[in-house]
Amino acid sequence: MSKVTQLKSLITNLLKGIGMGAADVVPGVSGGTIAFITGIYEELIYSIKNAPAAAKDLVKHRSIKMFWSAVNGKFLLSVFAGIGISIISLAQIIKYMLAEYPVALNGFFFGLIAASAVILAKEIKSKTVFTYIILLAGIAGAYIISSSTPANTPDAPWVIFVSGTIAICAMILPGISGSFILLLMGKYQTIIEAVSDVNVMILAVFAAGCAVGLLTFAQLLGWLFKKFKSLTMAILTGFMIGSLTKVWPWKNTLQYRMNSKGEQVPFIEENILPGDFAGDPMIVITVLLCLLGSGLVLSLQFVKSHKQTV
Repeated sequence: MSKVTQLKSLITNLLKGIGMGAADVVPGVSGGTIAFITGIYEELIYSIKNAPAAAKDLVKHRSIKMFWSAVNGKFLLSVFAGIGISIISLAQIIKYMLAEYPVALNGFFFGLIAASAVILAKEIKSKTVFTYIILLAGIAGAYIISSSTPANTPDAPWVIFVSGTIAICAMILPGISGSFILLLMGKYQTIIEAVSDVNVMILAVFAAGCAVGLLTFAQLLGWLFKKFKSLTMAILTGFMIGSLTKVWPWKNTLQYRMNSKGEQVPFIEENILPGDFAGDPMIVITVLLCLLGSGLVLSLQFVKSHKQTV
């Protein structure tokens, strides 16, 4: 591979990581969905899965080059660098859009996820009765999670650690939002404030939980992809379909919460029809953005398929 090709690949994966980071900040949208849309999902899972074994080999052979190759280092570095850049910068724009134009932005996300679910469903090669049961279980699971009422939990270090462990697993699952899991566990505001205030103690404990959860869950996902790929695709498709309720554009707020800036923001919401929406439903713009989101996913899939046939 030439240096130009390598540089192009690094920049492309960096941009994909930026997309994942922006999605992960928004409660209701999953970075795993973006990873799937952009065609790096399985490579990401297998690269993370190889990390523990590569670390053992590093201790045994003392070869950093061998370790870097085993974990697909350039790929992981570029993706996680993109996620980090996005959380620090681009994510703030996404949060602003979500606060000021939630209907239109959710319409875009709805189109992204709906089209992704259709494409993912095509990856289910073995269509048995059990496969459909697993699909329905995924839909039900995502719907229940998306409809759950957030809890109040203490800010003890062990709670922060467990929150990171669980949230990171959700973040790499298409259709399950890690940010929303944090919200359900009562830790979303805590982590956002820690990032804003650069609270090293909380961030270190949370990062440790994320590392443990990521390495552990990647092992399980890698095994599932290898042994039960169709069933895994079925439940991931179900997660995506079930999560559509969370990004339905038109909502009625039932309860508000106080954010880190002392502002009232939506906390518990219910989905409604556009005609019942209290403000401007922005139907035309929202539908167009929904179609744009779907078109973007389908275009990326077309390019990906074209490259595979060349």
